[in-house]
Amino acid sequence: MTAGRWRVLVSAPYAMGVLDRYRRELEAAGCEMIVATVHERLSEEELLPLVRDVDGIICGDDRLTERVLSASPRLKVISKWGTGIDSIDRDAAARRGIVVRNTPDAFSDPVADTVMGYVLLFARQLHAMHQDIRAGRWVKPPLVALRETTLGVVGVGNCGKAVVRRAVAFGMRVVGTDPVAMPDAFVAGTGLRMLPLDELLATADFVTLNPDLNPTSFHLMNDRAFARMKPSAYLINASRGPVVEEAALVRALERRLIAGAALDVFEQEPLPPASPLRRFDNCWLAPHNANSSPAAAEAVHANTIRHLVESLRLHSVKAG
Repeated sequence: MTAGRWRVLVSAPYAMGVLDRYRRELEAAGCEMIVATVHERLSEEELLPLVRDVDGIICGDDRLTERVLSASPRLKVISKWGTGIDSIDRDAAARRGIVVRNTPDAFSDPVADTVMGYVLLFARQLHAMHQDIRAGRWVKPPLVALRETTLGVVGVGNCGKAVVRRAVAFGMRVVGTDPVAMPDAFVAGTGLRMLPLDELLATADFVTLNPDLNPTSFHLMNDRAFARMKPSAYLINASRGPVVEEAALVRALERRLIAGAALDVFEQEPLPPASPLRRFDNCWLAPHNANSSPAAAEAVHANTIRHLVESLRLHSVKAG
């Protein structure tokens, strides 16, 4: 390998379509791209034969475990396309001096729009009335105005705050829960009321999940949590799939412990064809697409490339 020549594995599906636009910049920086074949994400077993001689990775939600990083003796930087880095073993990366970069707050606006879209869908029963009219029925179901309801926001980080701002604009009462204290100015400006999780679940007409995936949020919504919710309440998850224990959600829907759910993310993606979640008319499903936004994607494309090149160049300077 010539000096300054870097081999970069590209496994982020969203990056595939724009590589030609950035090829000149990457080549000028001394990067040779190895493009993986990937649909959604690469497993540990799929990554192992690909990472042995790479200096950098542009990844999506690939399983960059300690085993994978141990098999990557030349790896210097992981540049994540997007925000969430829960699929990367950051402790293992730190022990090996591997830099992990991402784009925080990249998709807060489109995700928050998606959350409010589901809130409106459930509150105004738009789907049910559409289906009735198409079937020749003239039925007027009872509806609620958003200002008559309470939204519970679990995880009031960047995305959660974007949801709060939108909900307040609709006149909703908003309660939140988060281990991090909220800025006084944000609380004063929105009227947000912070509650313990159990109290939030018992209070909210809509519960939106917006935390990072970490040991404290894994299966946060389990049998106990669903039992705390109102039977008339709806759950919305546009964060990470494992925040919800799907088997517990299935039980909650079967027992009508909650009125319905909307899921953009799942414990296993793509959602398996045999998933019992598919059989509930009151459970809306989407293919992990709440982040879709041309402007946001363009910013992430540029940041992901910049982070990769910056980190490789910094490593070269330190090594030199």
